[in-house]
Amino acid sequence: MTEMPNLTGGLVDLLGLKLDEVGPDRVVIRWEVRPELHQPFGIQHGGVYCAVVETAASVGGSIWLGGRGTVVGVSNQTDFLRAVREGELTAVGTPVHRGRSQQLWQVEITDADGRLISRGQVRLQNLTHS
Repeated sequence: MTEMPNLTGGLVDLLGLKLDEVGPDRVVIRWEVRPELHQPFGIQHGGVYCAVVETAASVGGSIWLGGRGTVVGVSNQTDFLRAVREGELTAVGTPVHRGRSQQLWQVEITDADGRLISRGQVRLQNLTHS
C-alpha cells in the first residue's frame, strides 16, 4: 500500500481543492470557482488551473513511485480553453508515460456540463532513494 502525500494546509486548502479519487492511475480533484480565485476581469485565474494540473499530476505520480522516492514537477504546460466565472470544476489526471527517471501526466478540467475548460500536462522528475 502506498502512502498518501500530506495535502493538508498550504495551496490545496487555499484553493479549496477536494480530492475525490487518488491513486497511481487516476486522480480526481474538484473545487468551486469563487471571486477570490478570479483574475481582474472576473474569471477564474489561469494560475489556479496550473496549480490544479500540477497537484493532480504530482499526487498521482508520487503514489505510483511510492517508497522508491519522491517526485518534483519540472515542466507544466496548461492551456485555458473556456472562461469560467462560477460553478464547480473537476480535474482528472492520468499518466501518459511513467519511466525510470520521469513521468508525464495529462489533466483535463471540465465544468458541471462536461465541457472542457482547461487541459494541461506536467513532466515529473522521479527522485529515487540511493
